[in-house]
Amino acid sequence: MNINQLANEIIKGRRLKRDDDLSFFLTADLSELCKGADRIRKELCGDHVDLCSIINGKSGRCSENCRFCAQSAHNCTGVDEYSFLSEEKILAECKHNESRGVHRFSIVTAGRTLSDADFEKAVSAYSRMSKECSVKLCGSHGLLTDEQFRRLHDAGVTTYHANIETSRRNFPNICTTHTYDDKIACIKRAQAAGFKVCSGGIIGMGETWEDRIDMAVSLSELNISSIPINALMPIKGTPLESLEQLTSDDILRTVAIFRYINPTAKIRLAAGRNLMKNCGAEAFLSGANATITGDMLTTSGNDIQGDVDMLKNMGFDIERNNA
Repeated sequence: MNINQLANEIIKGRRLKRDDDLSFFLTADLSELCKGADRIRKELCGDHVDLCSIINGKSGRCSENCRFCAQSAHNCTGVDEYSFLSEEKILAECKHNESRGVHRFSIVTAGRTLSDADFEKAVSAYSRMSKECSVKLCGSHGLLTDEQFRRLHDAGVTTYHANIETSRRNFPNICTTHTYDDKIACIKRAQAAGFKVCSGGIIGMGETWEDRIDMAVSLSELNISSIPINALMPIKGTPLESLEQLTSDDILRTVAIFRYINPTAKIRLAAGRNLMKNCGAEAFLSGANATITGDMLTTSGNDIQGDVDMLKNMGFDIERNNA
């Protein structure tokens, strides 16, 4: 496979499908693959990089048994546990992130869904942020109902986050308290309610390269507009604690593959950026055009100002009114 020719074809409108032979991605020269992915990103998405910050709305005691997660009640990680944060705390964090230049802000809660009381708190917080802040609002609250999605949308939330985590084949190896199909149904409910959807997953959980490609294709089939790629940071007390961390080359190849298969999406760097040198700068030249950032995050490897300075120095556009 001629990688340069493929990049040209994708720029001109070709889209890779599930029945295509995509095995060449695993043997293609990494440098050429990344250069082609960067060219696709530049031609089809431009030079804007989207910055998202999150707040952990409540912590611990999650009923689901996801094998990677520190917050699962099935795992023994010693994670901090607290109830749903106060509206004032959430609003203050949103305003802080807005003042630092991020484009969107999300409350994230682990768990199958929110209790009725916590859902009301979330809606109230989103309504307040929508009135008092100018950043775009995202939500991540598990498997919501049609009515809950309608209320979130009415409260000013425009994007909903629901990771598929991995391939359909590999999903039962990662979680058994909900299914891959539960995730897909949730995404389709969110889209039907008018949300853009942010959905990706975690690499380095023992999956194969074929699983990663399958996940990229599935996201393309779902028409996902924002795709977070997390590199597993093994957490002591989880079943995946002994897995080796991914190499920088593995992360870069994954980012590039996702760009070829999802050429117009935001490919968003998430956890594990600090596994790469210079906090993942090279990934922004390999197809990535979005990232999770924040002054209180420990999994990305950079604070907001560090990301802003790095991206500006690389020639990217991070102006909010261009988002």
